Amino acid sequence: MNARHAYLGMTNIITLYPESAVTMSITEPSQVETAQDPGWDAVTDLPPSAKLVAKSLEYQGSQTQSQLAEETLLPARTVRYALSRLEDVGVVESRFSFADARKRVYSLVIE
Repeated sequence: MNARHAYLGMTNIITLYPESAVTMSITEPSQVETAQDPGWDAVTDLPPSAKLVAKSLEYQGSQTQSQLAEETLLPARTVRYALSRLEDVGVVESRFSFADARKRVYSLVIE
């Protein structure tokens, strides 16, 4: 999946996850019914760049910072900031790359 597809996936999330669509009733207070893991709640208040990076990790699996920058078409500095925000809320883990110990590989820890 290229960055354009990832971006399009972000714009039409209900198409990807119809079970998480908002349902409202006139007689009851409005509530959001979701089938998503509670871990995604931590991502909702983060900047759009962090959400895009999280979705890229969800779709593509573990990636390095440079791979994420290439996939999302975001500047490396923005990806670095997004990853730090995602690590702060506990939805992304990092480990050293076995292929190149100078690089880190980032993985999403929520489903």
